[in-house]
Amino acid sequence: MDVDVRDAVEADAETLGAIVDLPADALRNVVHDRTVRLAVERPSDPGPNADTAGDDAETVHGFVAFDVRNGTVHVTQLAGDATVAERLLAEPIRFALNEGFDVEFVVPESDVDAETAAEAAGFDPVGPGPEFQGEPTTRYRFRPRE
Repeated sequence: MDVDVRDAVEADAETLGAIVDLPADALRNVVHDRTVRLAVERPSDPGPNADTAGDDAETVHGFVAFDVRNGTVHVTQLAGDATVAERLLAEPIRFALNEGFDVEFVVPESDVDAETAAEAAGFDPVGPGPEFQGEPTTRYRFRPRE
């Protein structure tokens, strides 16, 4: 699947909330407080000979949210299938490479798509992370190669 990546805006909060099953207000705060990038599939151009008007809405396939603390980029949320998630992880990696930072990402044990995406994007598992709602996590780190 070929997706475009764009910055999230406040109007995306409802869609993001539906993806991760959280209230839109919580995602509105994420959009304001962090860098949030969306993987979107734009509607195809029906061409000049189309008989019907097309749907102008884009389809959101996932998102990544990240911020920087103490010289490390922290991925705080990732949603999407493994292929989309891997594409989205390129966003915080690109930022980190430009700034000379590492990237950290904590993945719940049950999130196979995020685990697959992290490993495919070049993250290494570096040990256990904190429990989230009683679920074990793994801490992943991306270090720029020299």
